[in-house]
Amino acid sequence: MWTYEHSIETDAAPEAIWGLWADVENWGTWNADIASIEIDGPFETGAKIVMTPAGDDPVHLLVAETTPGELFVDEARFDGLLLRTFHRLGRGDGLRTRVTYRMEITGTGADELGPRIGPAITADWPETMAGLVKLAQG
Repeated sequence: MWTYEHSIETDAAPEAIWGLWADVENWGTWNADIASIEIDGPFETGAKIVMTPAGDDPVHLLVAETTPGELFVDEARFDGLLLRTFHRLGRGDGLRTRVTYRMEITGTGADELGPRIGPAITADWPETMAGLVKLAQG
């Protein structure tokens, strides 16, 4: 298994962050790497998302788990690998909100392939998360 985690704290309310996550078709307003994105229904467990990163092929995601206001997990499958990304809201210092993204890559060859593909996938997380919290703060 390969893992990576990044957290950021903000004065934005958890509801503001959740609202931006749930508005999938507008993720490109805070994630500059998204060229296009579509969801097949409401933002809930079982929803399917097709996200096309700038200059890349579409990525098919399954919303595997949702706990409204707290957590959602998306999954992508590639050549025997399972890429799970956890998006979690929690309490930071004082009244601040802690936003955490965690990726876990498992499956056939994950110990070898994870360190090769994981860093490329997660490299923009600090920038993306900064855009998310900036928009949530208004």
